[in-house]
Amino acid sequence: MKLQINIFYFFLIIFFLGSCKTRERNYIDYYNKVNEIDSIYRIAQKPKIAIKKYKKLFRKYEPKNQERINEFENYIYLSDKYGRNFGGKKTLIKFIKTIAPYKNSYKNHLPLFQKYDIDSIKVISEIENWEKSRDRVLMDSITTLFIRDQEGKRADVDLMIRNDKKNANLMKWIFTNYGYPSLNKVGLIGNDNVFLPLTNFFSHMSFSEDYPFFESKLKDYIKTGECQPREYSTMVDRYHLQVKKENILYATYIGNSIISDSVQVDKNRKSIGLPTMKHNKKLTKDFFKKLKEKK
Repeated sequence: MKLQINIFYFFLIIFFLGSCKTRERNYIDYYNKVNEIDSIYRIAQKPKIAIKKYKKLFRKYEPKNQERINEFENYIYLSDKYGRNFGGKKTLIKFIKTIAPYKNSYKNHLPLFQKYDIDSIKVISEIENWEKSRDRVLMDSITTLFIRDQEGKRADVDLMIRNDKKNANLMKWIFTNYGYPSLNKVGLIGNDNVFLPLTNFFSHMSFSEDYPFFESKLKDYIKTGECQPREYSTMVDRYHLQVKKENILYATYIGNSIISDSVQVDKNRKSIGLPTMKHNKKLTKDFFKKLKEKK
């Protein structure tokens, strides 16, 4: 009996330590690994190596599918192309949930879904389930925030300052009650088809008296995988450029700034999980090339 109890506690401790390890994973490491693997695939043209590395990475981290780099999407398509096992239907269902915020973008992937016996009805059902899973109060709040953010097209300075102060307080309330309003939690479109561009909103917070709070919180949320690095870096760059009148750190909000030390900027970018400027240029080029091909 005593031996059984000891074995039980042994496995309980192992489970607890494993859970702690999962919670402590830093998504900056994930983003940097994705950038490395994407370079292997996109620049070095070694897709089979990239597949193997992505598979290993996605065992450790819940995959993201960042805009332009599209790591999860590329892993699936490359695996399918080269006959590698990516998890089939189960993984594709997970992929559908990552693209759900982009509404009709699923249509581009229907041939692949159908190849693995997932019809459009199932896809639409998964997207609708995601939409229903969004918290109603959170959606009301984030929609109100963005309507107010764009009131008067930000042309009336006094109104803009008042609204930014209200919105800073509302975003703090959202953080407290819901955590970061990530793409997975709120999507790109709020109530009444209101657009929810978080990058734009947080760039406005660069002028707020609450900037230090947001600078600290967003960096923490990058580590947990909720805040995209660009949402943070754009805010910080704008603060340094337009408030402090200094050089930008990450080259995501350029304005009239001149990048005098590209090596340091790339180091800064890596510190929060952004690709190098050269890599980013390639991503941008491929992104617009893909858009052109769809027309």
